[in-house]
Amino acid sequence: MILMQRRICYNQIRINVTDNIVSAFRAETRILQQERVNGMKEFKGFTKGIDLGGWLSQCDYSKERLEGFIVEKDIETIASWGADHVRVPIDFNILEDDNGGYSDAGFGYVRGAVDMCLKNGLNIIIDLHKTAGFSFDKGEQEFGFFDSEELQQRFYRLWEEIARRFSYDSEHIAFELLNEVTDKEFGPTWNKVAKECIRRIRAIAPDTVILVGSYWNNSVCSVKDLDPPYDDRIVYNFHCYDPLLFTHQHAYWVPPEMGDVSKDMTFEESGASEEYFENLFSEALQKAKDNNTVLYCGEYGVIDKAAPEEALKWYKAINAVFRKHNIGRCAWSYKEMDFGISDKRLDGIREELLKYI
Repeated sequence: MILMQRRICYNQIRINVTDNIVSAFRAETRILQQERVNGMKEFKGFTKGIDLGGWLSQCDYSKERLEGFIVEKDIETIASWGADHVRVPIDFNILEDDNGGYSDAGFGYVRGAVDMCLKNGLNIIIDLHKTAGFSFDKGEQEFGFFDSEELQQRFYRLWEEIARRFSYDSEHIAFELLNEVTDKEFGPTWNKVAKECIRRIRAIAPDTVILVGSYWNNSVCSVKDLDPPYDDRIVYNFHCYDPLLFTHQHAYWVPPEMGDVSKDMTFEESGASEEYFENLFSEALQKAKDNNTVLYCGEYGVIDKAAPEEALKWYKAINAVFRKHNIGRCAWSYKEMDFGISDKRLDGIREELLKYI
């Protein structure tokens, strides 16, 4: 059916080839894009990914860090692991100055990341990890975004600039609007902000896939409250670190009200299983189905304090459900950041682990 539709569309358009060649190309691109995201019910080209956390985000922003934390050898390693994409978290202050002006040097780091990835056959998600007035990490002291029209306008302008610079390859470059909206009370405002931001991006980048997550730090349980997709190139995005007491055991940053993470925990003690993840994802899967889009998991992983063999069991269980439902995913994170997949602690199980990323 899809192939026949494509032939019909092509035959109709090519009647007047001279006048309509550009329209024909765009029509074909849109059909392929719809096939890629909706028709196939799979986020093709973004199935097995690795996060590059701590490079252009959550760092000291030193030249040494920005130019040396991730180099082309790392990208080659990720490609050799069988990944098809990476997600690059980027903080706004790398791209902007204090007044909202744009830094060519900062955008140059992003362009370098894109070029290295495409050269090595990897697609890339440009993730705005922090914006002026909001960070998932309250320690960053970024507040006020959801109550400030000025900060929201700055957010829109930044995304317009990103779109101008990176909309040239919509097949291989995707955009993620904002990392981990926190409070549930931000949800309604976030839906409005996301819609307006997408509208503005679409004037520049009509075919780029855009990822949108929900509150509670992109919880899969909050996907249900996202608005219907703006168009057929929107993907519902979530993060999964459940059960938290297992994946974040001994994490110093977890507040007491979220549970006692001070103890070692085995996979069996955590209560996780394939059935656990089936139940956890079921509502979000139905939401995506009802809205004719797909789910994507932009972060998941197990802290380096967990025993590697126990972490492997968790990856096996969640991966089985990802695969069953064609959920694209991106493991947090390539190196260090308390979850590093390339870190020495996983040398003994990495070959097996990579089967379940």
